Amino acid sequence: MPVGAFLVGKLASRTVLGALLGIFGRTLQPSPRTQAILLLAAGVLMMPFALDLFGVKAVGRLLPRPPASFGRLMRRSAKTDTVATPTLVGFATVLVPCGVTLSMELLAITSGSAVAGAAVMAGFVVGTAPLFALLGYLFRRSSQALSGKPAGLTGVVVLAVAAWTMLSALQAGGWVSFDSPSPGRQTSVSGPFIVEGGDGSGSGGGGDSQKPPETPVRTDASGRQIITLTVTDFYTPTQFTAKAGVPTTLVLHGKDSGGCARAFTIPELGVQEIVKRDGDTDVDLGTRKPGTFRFTCAMGMQTGAIEFKKGL
Repeated sequence: MPVGAFLVGKLASRTVLGALLGIFGRTLQPSPRTQAILLLAAGVLMMPFALDLFGVKAVGRLLPRPPASFGRLMRRSAKTDTVATPTLVGFATVLVPCGVTLSMELLAITSGSAVAGAAVMAGFVVGTAPLFALLGYLFRRSSQALSGKPAGLTGVVVLAVAAWTMLSALQAGGWVSFDSPSPGRQTSVSGPFIVEGGDGSGSGGGGDSQKPPETPVRTDASGRQIITLTVTDFYTPTQFTAKAGVPTTLVLHGKDSGGCARAFTIPELGVQEIVKRDGDTDVDLGTRKPGTFRFTCAMGMQTGAIEFKKGL
């Protein structure tokens, strides 16, 4: 009962904090690359704490620790049979400095919304709850034989999360892409560059004209290049080849879109758009010079690229 009450208090305080941090991030509205840098910092910050859990003493001396008075309060609350005391102690843990928690707080800020920020912090608490429950049980039993194993297991988990966070940050910033093509999924397109309303398209009615979702790269009657990216739970195609030197619009075609794919960004251009679940969102890319830029979801989990070439 004391451990459960402690975790309930901790969940409540972290969820509220996550919501506030999400609102704070939305108010700041950091650019995609600023968000990626914060995400990268969160991952880097987790590394020394993982090493500390593995018992690396040189790192442990540099890390902040909870005050001794908080440790004594934790021990007293673990022995009590009342619910109020451990609940309040769990709620108060939000004030205790912890690098892993700070990393999660940075993630909550980059989420940019109260709901997403609360979900990040609540998920962190719920995900680590079994481990904390185990640690509480071992603490109460004073089992010296097993005291080092939970810390090592936690270190492995923290290290894995840190690596995943940093890789996602590098993709979210548009600096690299680690995505590999999925079987049966269209990954690249380079035309045909169909011109709508041209002389060879038939007379008058235009009933056979191409529709945007059917032709990923096309040119309309005004000479504007249209690139259509279909967004479901992922992006299709993920690689485009388009003409350089002509005005270009990117159409984000939502098709029952969901997950992080809806939070579309082009880090190099500072573009951030929430894709409609079903419908089109237009992004003006201007007149692009030859070159390549990457697009990604806000979490760096879904990526792709558009290459502009001359002479197509």
